[in-house]
Amino acid sequence: MADRFDLRRDITFGTKVTRAAYDEAAGRWEVRTATGEEASARFLVMATGCLSVSKRPEVPGLERFRGAWYHTGHWPHEGVDFTGQRVGVIGTGSSGIQAIPVIAEQAASLTVFQRTPNFSLPAHNGPLDPETQRARKANYPEYRRRARESGFGIPVEPATASALETDEEARRRAYEERWRRGSLTAILTAYTDLLVNREANETAAEFVRGKIREIVRDPEVAETLSPRDHPFGTKRPCLDSGYYATFNRDTVTLVDLRKTPLVEITADGVRTTGREYAFDSIVFATGFDAMTGALTAIDIRGRGGVSLREEWAQGPRTYLGLGVAGFPNLFTVTGPGSPSVLSNMMVSIEQHVDWIAGCLAYLRERGLTAIEPTAEAQDAWVRHVREVGDLTLYPMADSWYMGANVPGKPRVFMPYIGGVSTYRQICDDIAAKDYTGFTLSA
Repeated sequence: MADRFDLRRDITFGTKVTRAAYDEAAGRWEVRTATGEEASARFLVMATGCLSVSKRPEVPGLERFRGAWYHTGHWPHEGVDFTGQRVGVIGTGSSGIQAIPVIAEQAASLTVFQRTPNFSLPAHNGPLDPETQRARKANYPEYRRRARESGFGIPVEPATASALETDEEARRRAYEERWRRGSLTAILTAYTDLLVNREANETAAEFVRGKIREIVRDPEVAETLSPRDHPFGTKRPCLDSGYYATFNRDTVTLVDLRKTPLVEITADGVRTTGREYAFDSIVFATGFDAMTGALTAIDIRGRGGVSLREEWAQGPRTYLGLGVAGFPNLFTVTGPGSPSVLSNMMVSIEQHVDWIAGCLAYLRERGLTAIEPTAEAQDAWVRHVREVGDLTLYPMADSWYMGANVPGKPRVFMPYIGGVSTYRQICDDIAAKDYTGFTLSA
């Protein structure tokens, strides 16, 4: 794509932005990189990604380990061959769940350290037959329209009934059909109340736990893999290729860190309160500082030298997840306060890019040079995001949606759960009303 559209001349590779400061007198952002490059721009768009800053394990001693270690967020481009090795994997979030079956096929032995079991659904990945491809492409504009007008950015038939108003056999059939789809949201959108009613949600949770018991032969291992501390869907559901079946291998061992917590990394491997495990390689699938990590990792300074990191010390505050009061001409793509990670990211990224492009065109046509959210509009939006989130079961989980996976990070539900379609309409209405909630100036 870079070659096709002649983009390489506009891209600097092999560096990172370390600082961005707003020069009020010039009305420009001054940006500095780790290699000493400096750039000046009227507008600054932070397309830094919601899951791009990895989180290292919160266990001491890594520097002592004599074997090889890897983080799933920094995987070597040339790949890793674990053939014949004793491997330990720490973490069973999405990255771990995807990596574990592949590593198990190579390793002589694999030990999985699990702190929190996650709900995972089969991805059913595989080649698409030509007829399926032709049918999708023939109807692609309509498919994309339905995605934009959906709740999660994925076309799905709207639910019409409560899970609690449906008899058990009908529920089972509905969940079974959706289990076969290979979708993150298929089961979650089967009924109207799965995200707002704990009893209704439990019907879906127990269906998935039943699947785990069907797949995993050892009942004790199956129970350890079965989540019971959070409602289904309130931590990001995972998609896998043979994850649960991997634990039927004689060479794979599951360690429950709730019973025997991690103590340290040793020269030879990993020590828990129960024992020490020796490894040739360790894989850390310990996740990311989600949504805000990439933004607060940069020293971003707005009006009066105010630090974004300090402004967000008690949790992120944005208007629409697109702009921040006190930081003129700064845009955040899929930032906190937008559907973001609770949606099909491609759909949400496209919507933000289109909205930002439309905004810049509007400013240019009118000879305007600055746009900034008002504090009042931002306060109202932050309040709305929180109120909508509190209507759901999401705050009940210690998830990265809540920042709960990062020690010391404020426990705030960061994305907007009002729905992709609803949010798009809000953004379009604000633009149509000459960007109400923003201050525009020349």
